[in-house]
Amino acid sequence: MVSLVSTVAYLGLEARAVEVQCQVAPGLPSFRVVGLPDKAVGESRERVHSALAALGLSLPPKRITINLSPADLPKEGSHYDLPIALALLAAMGVVDRETIADYVAVGELALDGRIIPSPGVLLAALHASGTEKGLICPAAQGTEARWASGIDVIAAPDLIALLNHLKGTQRLAPPEVGEALPPVRLADLKQVKGQETAKRALEIAAAGGHNLLLIGPPGAGKSLMASCLPGILPELTPGEALETSLVASVAGTLEEGRISRARPFRSPHHSASMAALTGGGLRVRPGEVSLAHLGVLFLDELPEFQRAVLDSLRQPLETGEVTVARANAHVTFPARVQLIAAMNPCRCGHLGDPALGCSRAPKCAADYQSKVSGPLLDRIDLHVEVDPVSAADLALPPPAEGSAQVAARVGAARARQTARLEGSGRRNNAELDGDLLDRFATPDEAGRQLLFKAAEAMRLSARGYTRILRVARTIADLAGAEGVGRVHVAEALSYRRTAPRA
Repeated sequence: MVSLVSTVAYLGLEARAVEVQCQVAPGLPSFRVVGLPDKAVGESRERVHSALAALGLSLPPKRITINLSPADLPKEGSHYDLPIALALLAAMGVVDRETIADYVAVGELALDGRIIPSPGVLLAALHASGTEKGLICPAAQGTEARWASGIDVIAAPDLIALLNHLKGTQRLAPPEVGEALPPVRLADLKQVKGQETAKRALEIAAAGGHNLLLIGPPGAGKSLMASCLPGILPELTPGEALETSLVASVAGTLEEGRISRARPFRSPHHSASMAALTGGGLRVRPGEVSLAHLGVLFLDELPEFQRAVLDSLRQPLETGEVTVARANAHVTFPARVQLIAAMNPCRCGHLGDPALGCSRAPKCAADYQSKVSGPLLDRIDLHVEVDPVSAADLALPPPAEGSAQVAARVGAARARQTARLEGSGRRNNAELDGDLLDRFATPDEAGRQLLFKAAEAMRLSARGYTRILRVARTIADLAGAEGVGRVHVAEALSYRRTAPRA
């Protein structure tokens, strides 16, 4: 007789159904797990054995075979411990087979029988909801699982409490829905003194979801302005909050089931590897570009990143997703991010400063900036020169306008975009393309003439031409204009550098 328990395998943000089959048959005593398990799944035999021993149960002296079906799907992670234990207990007659057939089970087992958290419970809960089953998960992740509506969640602290609940001798309280946290402002634009051009570019970037590059000497406030960006971005919608929480759940960073309405802000160090930035590893996990999905990816000291690592961002910035290729599977994660980058003009950082002149100019600047490839720079919509802040600027009182006032204008511009793009599958101007771009971002005759002349003089690529139209549309939205005019195109062109280096 074979006992069956349902669980899931994670492939990116997709939870695929896996059936745990257990057979206890006569033969030499053994305990085998088959079905393409990785090392963590193979080691579950010892954890399950010890957890059952902690309950006072010993394995029958027979041949025990656990099969994870489908057998050609790779199985990774420790969340298979609990379904393997339940399938074995059902085969031994300890729990009722029909009762556990109505549930999807995920969770790691400690040696003393405790059920401890494992990544991906929110995905498993959504899968269970789609298959009209309940979910058995660790008690610490019950609030996370309750975000999936309409399912019965059993959140058990340990194996003995779970068994008593399934037998009806003990009642586990249903978990509460996790808390939805409001956004927390990291920094306020009132802290930035001077830098009016850079703050204007930051507002445009926030209003349209555009990528931004800040170039300036050390201490000019580039990092501070980048940290102000989340404070002027609109809150995530409920659907967007669920998207970002799914990524956090797979990565194991969704703490206590709390879903945040704040947009993610990720700032990896320049020593980050390609796998850390775009995802991968022995067990494929989302990288920084996916953890920043629908939020901000801030790359400080841009030329200090390895060139191959930076170039790996080209595809995600265009498509909004990243695919990690493996010999046995291709895993895709969402990566619709807003890239904010900062860099010094040269290695010493003082190019163009007469008081602290660069001794190797202009070669120092050329060598330093050439570390960032032209195709990557071409994907950045706004390029802004940030001037050094003088002592006179620092002595001035804080500016009257802070993040709250800028956020109001950004919210109004985003509302116009949402109404305009309703039903198109696009969220903001940065995603405009094809017919939508022609329909909403085509400038008037004066704007077209200016853009045509500038495209020839600046040797703009087709991508650069398109991005100028997107930025011009955003500038028009901030001004409350229905169409894109010459003044909007002119301002968009002022944030564009000349033809990128090869």
